Amino acid sequence: MKKEPFDLAYWLSFSTNESLPPAELPEVPSWQREEPEDAEPPMPTFPFASGQGNGQNGQYWQNCQFQKSEDFPVLLQKVMEVAESDEERDLLLLGSITALSACLDKVYGIYDGLRVYPNLFLFVTARASSGKGRLVLCKKLVMQVHKALREESENLHERFRKELAEYNARKGKDPTARPRKPPERMLFIPANNSSTGFFRLLADNGGQGLILETEGDTLAQTFKTDYGNYSDGFRKAFHHETISYFRRTDREYVDIENPKVSAALSGTPSQVGSLIHTCENGLFSRFMFYCLNTKGVWKNVFARNAGRDLNVYFATLGEEFFQLYERLQASPDICFSLSPEQQQRFNAFFEDIHREYLHLEGPDYLATVRRLGLIFFRICMVLSALRLAEQDTLPEKIECDERDFDIATEMILVLIQHSSRVFSELAEKVKPRLRKNLREEFLDALPAEFTRKTFQEIGQNLGLSVSAADRYVRAFARKGLVHRLQRDSYKKFRQGDEAGWNRNSQN
Repeated sequence: MKKEPFDLAYWLSFSTNESLPPAELPEVPSWQREEPEDAEPPMPTFPFASGQGNGQNGQYWQNCQFQKSEDFPVLLQKVMEVAESDEERDLLLLGSITALSACLDKVYGIYDGLRVYPNLFLFVTARASSGKGRLVLCKKLVMQVHKALREESENLHERFRKELAEYNARKGKDPTARPRKPPERMLFIPANNSSTGFFRLLADNGGQGLILETEGDTLAQTFKTDYGNYSDGFRKAFHHETISYFRRTDREYVDIENPKVSAALSGTPSQVGSLIHTCENGLFSRFMFYCLNTKGVWKNVFARNAGRDLNVYFATLGEEFFQLYERLQASPDICFSLSPEQQQRFNAFFEDIHREYLHLEGPDYLATVRRLGLIFFRICMVLSALRLAEQDTLPEKIECDERDFDIATEMILVLIQHSSRVFSELAEKVKPRLRKNLREEFLDALPAEFTRKTFQEIGQNLGLSVSAADRYVRAFARKGLVHRLQRDSYKKFRQGDEAGWNRNSQN
């Protein structure tokens, strides 16, 4: 039976996402748990539940189809089971999928008529000390791959040193060419690198590599230097476009064909702005963004199972993945595809999102929506590739598992909201407009004081959906244009209002 796309308006209507304190802890007075009046609404998390339901968010997902952890590939089930919160689960899931995507070069699919590989770009953003550093655990999943490549490189260098010694010993007596220095084989490419250094390492590894940094400004500071700005090559790598550069030392022109680069970064909101100054250069739309909710409570750092070292745990999972990696490397390329019915649902799903966000964020955001289509496809590729570990033989073709298609759908519905939040916060150049856009018309139409019902009716009169009106008001609140007096009571600041004017001047 044909499945209809999820109701986008429902997904965009969230205004809260609180967690209850653990039952075994003493009750915390309500006044200590309340968020500040001007606190931003929490961002939604993935609707993935274990057991009978999602303990933290269940009341907000009544109309959607949950994906239980048992629906995921076994490796990712093990990744998520150690998470202590929905946010930590999402971070580990996204980080793992991104890191693993760098090692699945034997799997490809045809998207918009071109061959694409699973490689993904991820940026996890949050305030300092919010837990985003957990991303480093995902590095353990592919550490065995990196070590194997480094060992291969050491063997090649040892052989080179012996051949060079033999060459020098018979110099002048044998016209044999001087041995050529071997490539530096590795998986992890340092973000703190010159542009030539980055491209050379990429070329040495057949165009493949993973950048995984828990401090996003490491890459941002590199891009700011004249010698280290490889942003253009970074953007090209996302679409596997050929990267060309010139080695001055060897006077050699090099083409890196079909580059396959993955990147997982984390940082504060200001570090996002340092890396991506504007949405117009295309780097923004190539990333999945995830905004970690910051909880104003002390974390019990002794709550995990006694004696469990997460570094050791993830290293063990990395050994399991390495077995699949070796099998894939020894096999022919595997072609991934969606079923005809999934292709129809995919197009219907993104047509809805495309139309919604054209009204919600304007045409500048459409590049993000369109590239999220490719990201959706790549997430499905990673999930389907990981399921190959459960098969005795590797096929030449794989079709997307229905569970993986549903998982990717629910992930994109959340990720597009996180990207929208980051998009709205990025400092952009102000462009003069001949007339007011829909957002400004909506703001002007709001009365001095209003309720949710009031602004939704005003939005409908302007052609806005309920979800779009909700999103606009939340954006107005972040910019200080609207103040929430109570849960369902709002006040609009006029330009002459001192409080509203002061808050606007800070943004």
